[in-house]
Amino acid sequence: MTIPDFQTLMRPVLAHLGDGETHRSRDVKDAMADLFELSEAERAAMLPSGRQRTIDNRVGWALTYLFQAGLVSRPKRGHVLISDEGRAALAAHATRIDMKALEAYPAYLEFRDRTRDKTPTSTPDGGDETAEATPSDLVEQALATNRAAVEGEVLQAALALTPTGFEDLVIRLLERMGYGRAGSVERTSASGDAGVDGIISQDPLGLDRIYVQAKRYAEDRTIDRPRIHEFAGALLGKQGDRGVFITTSRFSSGAIQEAERINARIELIDGRRLAELLVAHEVGVQAQQTVTLYRLDEDFFEGL
Repeated sequence: MTIPDFQTLMRPVLAHLGDGETHRSRDVKDAMADLFELSEAERAAMLPSGRQRTIDNRVGWALTYLFQAGLVSRPKRGHVLISDEGRAALAAHATRIDMKALEAYPAYLEFRDRTRDKTPTSTPDGGDETAEATPSDLVEQALATNRAAVEGEVLQAALALTPTGFEDLVIRLLERMGYGRAGSVERTSASGDAGVDGIISQDPLGLDRIYVQAKRYAEDRTIDRPRIHEFAGALLGKQGDRGVFITTSRFSSGAIQEAERINARIELIDGRRLAELLVAHEVGVQAQQTVTLYRLDEDFFEGL
């Protein structure tokens, strides 16, 4: 039997998790190799990069797509657990779960939209994106899919943090982005500094400051105008005129208008933008591999 593709693996992976127990991702991969009766050679087959077994990669992607659709969760590092939506999906799709089936889940549609936003060559009409794709196009698509998937995962990891842990994450991100390079970035909420969770000192004396509020809220929660007004009041109390409000959720149109209206510059960073920044600045993620494409050097051959 040949190694199944990641879409073929989606339902078997979900069915394996159907017992409701938390499983190690490693064990799920081995279970799929057993289920599909792969030969020793097929089990040992590696990706062209030589960095990972093919079956591990495909099961990993099946889990990624199921996670993005909300059918599985990652309760702790290297472990997966079926969700209530996942159990319902098994009942609704008796034979196969694939990308088409996942379109019934809003979380997956959001993931797909993020992927398309990052791919200049994507086709919004839903056509075959690979029919006339060049190798460069395919790499762009793969990178966009990977980036969107990791952004979704890193946001979920941020949501699982304690409020204090989330504030520390935000401070780490701001440091990685270069803020406070000539001064400092510090968390203040532990000392009871109401309305402000962090302070960026842009100079060694702390004369040039940016105030930070970091709020870890559920993704479906909306931050409204009053919260921005309160933050502006905290800035006023410190004689500040610049602030950053960072959250895992989203801002209402009223909140955005309030940030633009008040006599202070407040930058709003919602969950989607936060995830993009975490991945872009490699906070909470690791680079897995790089890809190099080659082209013919015509100048070289013409000079011979």
